[in-house]
Amino acid sequence: MAPARNYANQEMAIFPMNGAMRDTVVCTLPEFEDEEVNVRECLRHQCKGACSATFFKRKLPITSWLPQYSVGWLVADFLAGLTVGMTAIPQGIAYAGVAGLAPQYGLYSGFMGAFVYIILGSCKDITIGPTAILALMCQKAVENSGADYAVLLCFISGCIILLMGLLNLGFLVTFISMPVTTGFTTAAAITIASSQLKSLLGIPGKSNEFLESWITVIDHISETKLWDTVLGVSTIILLLLGKYLNNAQLKRENLSTLQKIYNKIIWLISLGRNAIVAILGTALAYYFYTKDESPFVITGPIAEGLPPFKVPPFSTESNGTTVTFGGMLGELGASSITIPLISVLESIAIAKAFSKGKALDATQEMIALGMCNILGSFVRSMPTTGSFTRTAVNNASGVVTPLGGAVTGALVLLTLGLLTSTFQYIPKATLAGIIIAAMFFMVEYEIVPLLWKTRKADLIPFFVTVAVCLFVGLEFGIISGIAVNLLFVLYDAARPRVSIQCSKVHSHDVLLVAPDYSIVFPAAEFVRKKIIKKCIELDNKAIVILDGRYMRHIDATVAKNLHSLWGDLKIREQKLLFWNWNRSSRFTLCGIDPKLSALFQEGTTLEDIFKERPVDENGSV
Repeated sequence: MAPARNYANQEMAIFPMNGAMRDTVVCTLPEFEDEEVNVRECLRHQCKGACSATFFKRKLPITSWLPQYSVGWLVADFLAGLTVGMTAIPQGIAYAGVAGLAPQYGLYSGFMGAFVYIILGSCKDITIGPTAILALMCQKAVENSGADYAVLLCFISGCIILLMGLLNLGFLVTFISMPVTTGFTTAAAITIASSQLKSLLGIPGKSNEFLESWITVIDHISETKLWDTVLGVSTIILLLLGKYLNNAQLKRENLSTLQKIYNKIIWLISLGRNAIVAILGTALAYYFYTKDESPFVITGPIAEGLPPFKVPPFSTESNGTTVTFGGMLGELGASSITIPLISVLESIAIAKAFSKGKALDATQEMIALGMCNILGSFVRSMPTTGSFTRTAVNNASGVVTPLGGAVTGALVLLTLGLLTSTFQYIPKATLAGIIIAAMFFMVEYEIVPLLWKTRKADLIPFFVTVAVCLFVGLEFGIISGIAVNLLFVLYDAARPRVSIQCSKVHSHDVLLVAPDYSIVFPAAEFVRKKIIKKCIELDNKAIVILDGRYMRHIDATVAKNLHSLWGDLKIREQKLLFWNWNRSSRFTLCGIDPKLSALFQEGTTLEDIFKERPVDENGSV
């Protein structure tokens, strides 16, 4: 039996926190990352960790804070949850409209995620529910299909997100660069705001896509309803003023009691501005209703009562025929992949923004989000994710633990059970104003100057993403942006920077070749040709030394090309040496041809290689 390997000095490499998974572990051996990686030892380490109390607390975060819960925390969480709930209700109704669903579906989507996240969520500020971007992406999937498709999409999204979490695939999100994400959110904000112009102006027609929205506005501009427009624009102005109302707080020290009360009132108005404008709009519409007047287009009846708890629809009726699960999946198309991807992207980005320097367990966040969507689909929810607006409100309200979500969820349930008849009077112009005002802050206006100053090439994926999102569709836009970015990455990988220096060491002509990072297979032929070209230019018998200090590993394609390089140089009667290569790369090269083992050299300087040691005809020293 082989002796047990000592792992005392083994490095457990954790992926960095910029979008990758916190607890994804790569076992690397102290000698080198070689062929002898002991899978059994790695599995034993993982299994031992999975049985620990730390692992249990990480997978059920509620167990880490619930034993310490106090009355003070309860008061803070209650107030924060109440404030978020007052924002979630009008937003939920509004986002249901964006998704092309009945208003109650926005409320159905607002409570299950809040409850599930209490148990599984690791970020105290995150609030799970419908968002504008997911609603817009969902709208395309359910436009001509019905609510069953939205519910099934929620279930499928949850399953995919949960699977990504269990398989530690969160690193896939890192393939979506900042220019692509900002381009996507900017285009989505413009599209969403454009789609609400119809309701803002009180005109008829379809307004789902960016171009379609503006065509509808232009075609029906003569049918604009004055009072809807006035109400909608007033809503936007009030919300924007409320956003900056906090600046009116008194900042000096030693405030009097009245001044402190004044500051608290200003703070509450600013936080609850969405609920305030919704209540004002509803009260105004109801007042006119009692006078038998209808100056506004209102939301209309909202189904009363709680949704039934049942299995998501895996088949549905459409035009008198039964559509099977396969047929539904076919109609959902790319949405079943892009929506969970965007959902993860939104939620992780928000969690990072509010983690306040703490290590983010992205794997756990994905598991929590996946379960929120899976269980949400059992109560007729559309796809959900972390909401930036409501998370910001939650944070500003002083939430202490995720238990604040229980109050938010309870308030949404209370609304469904008792208050739906009241919310049917919310004017559509008010909801449109709420959405448009939120979109003002989704557009990252400073991104173009920033990219121009830093790396102009990044403007290409940004503008490609924006253009395709606006004129083709959000799903295709983000895919196009990722594709352009990957082309850049592949090009960089295929054309690495390789330093080639000519020198003379102990009477030997030396050609030192030093790649600045590991050579991967797209670059293998490029590097070989570059070395041969330089040798032809010099037209001497220089010894080619390939510096491997930055070569972390190589693949079989690279090894095969380096073997070919050795053969090419032998024909030219030149020698090849591999200097300071790690044992992992050596093993790969020797797997191609064991004779290559004679070419490996060590030393601090080139002089160490040649000092009093001639080079033989095979390249050895």
